[in-house]
Amino acid sequence: MHHDVDDVHDAYPIIPSGTAVLLLAGSSGRVETHRADLLAAHGARVRAIRWFGGVGQRPAPHDVPLELFFDHLDVLRRDHDRVAIMGTSFGAEAALVTAAVHPVDATIALSPSSVVWSGFSAGSWSSHWTLDGTPLPAVAFDPEWTPTDDPPEYLGLYARSLERDPDAAAAAAIAVEDISGEVLLVAGGDDRVWPSIRFSDAIVSRRAAQGRITMLITLPEAGHRVLLPGETAPEGGTAMARGGTPDADRRLGSLAWGEISRLLDLRAR
Repeated sequence: MHHDVDDVHDAYPIIPSGTAVLLLAGSSGRVETHRADLLAAHGARVRAIRWFGGVGQRPAPHDVPLELFFDHLDVLRRDHDRVAIMGTSFGAEAALVTAAVHPVDATIALSPSSVVWSGFSAGSWSSHWTLDGTPLPAVAFDPEWTPTDDPPEYLGLYARSLERDPDAAAAAAIAVEDISGEVLLVAGGDDRVWPSIRFSDAIVSRRAAQGRITMLITLPEAGHRVLLPGETAPEGGTAMARGGTPDADRRLGSLAWGEISRLLDLRAR
């Protein structure tokens, strides 16, 4: 597996907990170096990757091969008994889709989606993800929707697109019941990007129907961005309304930290 050094950030703990984590950002496309270093400081071996827009990668979240994630997980699995995948937003969607078809011991999805969404690149729409070269069923966006806010609030777009074609939404549902390891969802009730509480409830229900337990941590005032203890809100990224406040987003991250620590065998500092 060849990759550009700027597309992968490997963080190693001084005192290893024995858990390795594949860490995925959302639509920003960034490599989550600060979060990787934070988790490593508490004992996890972390690999944060760029999964689109990098060397030899898809230019946008569009037809991204799930095999990309499998390869990195397999590298981590060579040296670790416990391997987790952790992602935010589109990265949470990636984490859940991946864990449904590839063995991981823990899946942590921050501001998740319960369905696969469409991506746009080079003038055409397709699924965010492919498996064995085949695009996964995806929800198409409502072409009639236009933002009324500045910066735009996309919550209405996602909600309307789900309701526009219920059959397509059902076909695009992530097979979260096939995730064998533990699953932790973290979602803010004031998420203005997409309805992550609604998505989280759907994931919990779908897994519960198969007798699988899912942990869900929420805070009504928090938005799309979850800030873990010691993190500051990143600069840049796409201009959009995310909801919440820095204080509420930090409180949600603090609430989630105990379960994240338990799942990843993190140590207190």
